[in-house]
Amino acid sequence: MIIEDRLRDLLRQAYAAMLTSPEQPDVVAGEIGIETPNNPQHGDFASNIALQVGRELGANPREIAQKLVAGLPDDPVIERAEVAGPGFINFHLSPHWLHDALAECLAQGERYGRSDFGAGEKVQVEFVSANPVGPIHIGNARGGPFGDVLANLLEAVGCEVQREYYLNDAPTNTQLQIFGASVQARYRELLGEAVDFPEEGYHGDYVVELAQAIVAEYGEEYRDVPADTDGALVFFELVKDKMVEQLRSDCSALGIEFDEWFCETDLHEQGLVRRQVDELRESGAAYEKDDATWLRTGDFGDEEDRVIVRRDGAPTYIASDIAYAANKFYTRGFDRVIYVWGPDHFGYVPRMKAALGAMGIDVGRAEFIIYQTVRFLEGGEPLRLSKRRGDIVTIREIIDDIGRDAVRFFFLMRSVDAHLDFDLDLARQQSAENPVYYVQYAHTRLCGILREAEQADYLGKEEVDISLLTHPDELTLLRKLADYPAEVLHAAQQRAPHRLPHFALELAQTVHQFYTNCRVLDSGNPETSRARLKLVEGTRIVLRNILGLMGIDAPEKM
Repeated sequence: MIIEDRLRDLLRQAYAAMLTSPEQPDVVAGEIGIETPNNPQHGDFASNIALQVGRELGANPREIAQKLVAGLPDDPVIERAEVAGPGFINFHLSPHWLHDALAECLAQGERYGRSDFGAGEKVQVEFVSANPVGPIHIGNARGGPFGDVLANLLEAVGCEVQREYYLNDAPTNTQLQIFGASVQARYRELLGEAVDFPEEGYHGDYVVELAQAIVAEYGEEYRDVPADTDGALVFFELVKDKMVEQLRSDCSALGIEFDEWFCETDLHEQGLVRRQVDELRESGAAYEKDDATWLRTGDFGDEEDRVIVRRDGAPTYIASDIAYAANKFYTRGFDRVIYVWGPDHFGYVPRMKAALGAMGIDVGRAEFIIYQTVRFLEGGEPLRLSKRRGDIVTIREIIDDIGRDAVRFFFLMRSVDAHLDFDLDLARQQSAENPVYYVQYAHTRLCGILREAEQADYLGKEEVDISLLTHPDELTLLRKLADYPAEVLHAAQQRAPHRLPHFALELAQTVHQFYTNCRVLDSGNPETSRARLKLVEGTRIVLRNILGLMGIDAPEKM
């Protein structure tokens, strides 16, 4: 059990014993606040439960805290509990709970840190979902590692998770039309024609390469295709498979494998968009006005009602999204759907929530996470990019430069709701200044100790007494191992993958401090050495597990 949950259970029992009548409110039915004090002298953990319930009970919080402390059941984990300030309860724990945590870590191995908190919940995480008009570049790559690690975290707490990429490949997508027109223009240029390149067209070298592939395969077969919207879509279809394969390859290079690549065109071809619109009309959630069909999004928090079918009979973008949402919630039966979108979608969130409400879907089952922009720095200067001008920097180029592990670690280091400066010079360093190198080196250092111990047969067959681990640096390291399961749970609950690299860095720092101050292999003190080797093995397990959650390698040698 996570130690915070154990303390909560003890406080609930003390609270129940404190109540003098069944009519008094059970105001601790929810989460009881447990935190780690900034000052170690204030204990290992502290609770503000007395302040939480004081107002509801109409009593002095400090008096409540004193009654709770007096009523705490006996538990060997608690060395002492005391009241502080206006009513805080400070817990000083016995070191045995740290030794128990190490024993649990060693017993569970790769399962350590996992839980069944989300067991039974079917969750979909939809992320990346970049338009198939070019390779994944540094402007839209941030959502990839975030979504992937969030999915890992949800799986770690017991959820049934599906990773999905939504391909906006319907012909109504304006960006596809512009992209197709760009490929068509390059194709005609290769055939010797003088053409006016689309004003908003895509200028990347990859567009020329796509046009060259069409010439190589089809020659002049498509010379007479009109240079209009229909013609642009013809050329998009010619290169669509190549673009999707490019996206798959880029995601794979990032260490991301999707369970499903869902095509928007399937919604239209299977009649799901029309069917959803008809159902909304029948339910009264949609209505006709000015020869168009409108969705009553204004009744559900949007600024106004939205058109879902235009006067010419063409469905709008949001019509596809509501059909897609119906497929997620109704057809495939996800309990929760998490959309990971880029900053350009921020204004679309209220509209989408209103659409879900109009459809009768509990908006609380949908989460919208908007990641903020990333600025890549080299030599202290930001890299510039524009997919249309052609001077894009692809994520594949960055991976080839600094490696996938560094890309993922650096992307994860800040909360996605904050802007990120990605220092390429720092990511290239093979030194302790580079955070991913620092963490991985801590793992290799532990592996090296274990290899050396095995060669010297330090462990032997004697039973190991881990209660010998009492040095301050040993206890600090044990505390990090004990904190790990709660860290995984909180990162999953808060949708906060950025907590993982920060915890990993703190753990690595503690490892290096332990290594400096505590000699592990000491022939003159074999019992202590064996206990420390158990601590080394437990720490290696946690470092490997947390790096695994981040999708980052845990090398045994560097």
